[in-house]
Amino acid sequence: MELAPVRHDWTHAEVKALFEMPFNDLLFKAASVHRANFNPNEVQISTLLSIKTGACPEDCKYCPQSGHYRTDLERERLIEVEKVVEQARLAKQKGATRFCMGAAWSDPKDRDMPYISQMVKEVKELGLETCMTLGKLTNEKAHELRDAGLDYYNHNLDTSPEYYEQIISTRTFEDRLNTIDHVRDAGMKVCSGGIVGMGEQASDRFGLLMQLANLPQQPESVPINMLVKVKGTPLENVDDLDHFEFIRTIATARIMMPHSYVRLSAGRNAMNEQMQSMCFFAGANSIFYGDKLLTTENPDADADMNLIKKLGMNPEKRHDYSDEAVEASLSSQVADKATSELFYEA
Repeated sequence: MELAPVRHDWTHAEVKALFEMPFNDLLFKAASVHRANFNPNEVQISTLLSIKTGACPEDCKYCPQSGHYRTDLERERLIEVEKVVEQARLAKQKGATRFCMGAAWSDPKDRDMPYISQMVKEVKELGLETCMTLGKLTNEKAHELRDAGLDYYNHNLDTSPEYYEQIISTRTFEDRLNTIDHVRDAGMKVCSGGIVGMGEQASDRFGLLMQLANLPQQPESVPINMLVKVKGTPLENVDDLDHFEFIRTIATARIMMPHSYVRLSAGRNAMNEQMQSMCFFAGANSIFYGDKLLTTENPDADADMNLIKKLGMNPEKRHDYSDEAVEASLSSQVADKATSELFYEA
């Protein structure tokens, strides 16, 4: 039973009051909301793969994939469907329940859609949830992805409407809201969050969470990223965000969006075990698992599992398989077993 109903009418003053609560009181409130709506000792595991890297026409100041900046990133074309499925199979073996695919595009072109749809279909046949982030979507393309079986679409708001133009000039805040509307209209779930530590004020962190919580339907998944500073991007020398401020952001997100998965996302490489544990206590219940998040470093997968075990937590299991997904998953396991019997362990 939840502590309070989901609200879509948060005010800036109310969010500010939450953020500025005594730290112990804020964490207690967030943990209470978390326990009322989720198993506090489970964490949802997602894996993120870059299916097309670099040369993005957008000018997001945090992103090494932008074609506007000179970074050490090597550009890559859209990868083959077979390679995506291979990576998805490995992710599932390591405990992931959701496989996310990201392409450095302003928006997917018509010529790309058949390949994208095929990726979705084949990854779903493994019994995994599917998520994609491909940039802006038209209503037609959102329905096309839905018809392919896509479960989630990621489209972050990034920051508050007031600070947005300081970070991106090639896409408007309204463009982002429109894409989320198209995703909802198509019947898919929304993954949308933002990035903190980009030089914004605390009021911008309030504004970001207020925008997310006040959407007509709150996102099912809310990734909270801490900026990963990359040489060659305009934000490479921005001041580090205080870690307590980040934990406050996680806790406030949990209180405002009680039914959403709050994902501890980019920036975990700079967080020690104690900080990550405090984020879990404050209501984070999802992580990206694997050595890379698109192009930036992520904690070693074994280190993540060791921490989860140390905390007495467990990876969340999927409980909502359709009959088709279960059948496909079982068939895949049978095929994998038959293949494995052709080899021996060295």
